Amino acid sequence: MNPIFDFFLEPYRTATTFNIIIEIIAVVFGIASVWYAQKENILVFPTGIISTVLFVYLCYIFTLYGDLTINIYYTLMSIYGWYMWKYSDNGNELAVTKSSMKDWMKAGLIFVVTMIFVICVYLYFNRFDRITDYIDTITTGIFFAGMWLMANKKIENWLLWIIADLISIPLYFVKGLGFTGLQFIIFLILAVQGYNAWKKSLDKTRQTV
Repeated sequence: MNPIFDFFLEPYRTATTFNIIIEIIAVVFGIASVWYAQKENILVFPTGIISTVLFVYLCYIFTLYGDLTINIYYTLMSIYGWYMWKYSDNGNELAVTKSSMKDWMKAGLIFVVTMIFVICVYLYFNRFDRITDYIDTITTGIFFAGMWLMANKKIENWLLWIIADLISIPLYFVKGLGFTGLQFIIFLILAVQGYNAWKKSLDKTRQTV
């Protein structure tokens, strides 16, 4: 068989049918969530919650504690973002805006605190025995900061997603979650499209102000 297909399929030879189906469902809802995000559709949050809850289970099974932490955070931030998009602007739909210096400081703080937290989680479970564990600490920090910016509808969230997606694509293939690796390829494409779509929305808002 082709070495590429072997690399992709090998981890699934020992996986249960149930876990494979769960991963596929999680991927589908994850892609739907990002698609809704670029459309500024509030369905980004319920679809995202379904995806992240399923990934919490998968990451626990695969002992990917950094990723597990990411998905717990995503679930909580999706609830927060759902509220922000719907109610934070006096009942009006929250508009796309650029991040202020204060926003970047908060995002930076989230990034640093997240990395420290993930390191503590890995140390608690006596991990850091794989190179992917070290990279996890960085991508988790980026994703946490990006999710906070998205929940507040800051356009720069897409830039952080793009950076983290580029790192995550090969990372998930190495981890043995091939379908998730494919998901992040699609995420990368959607993130680029999302940035362009939100930029048009931001420009339109500026013109009407």
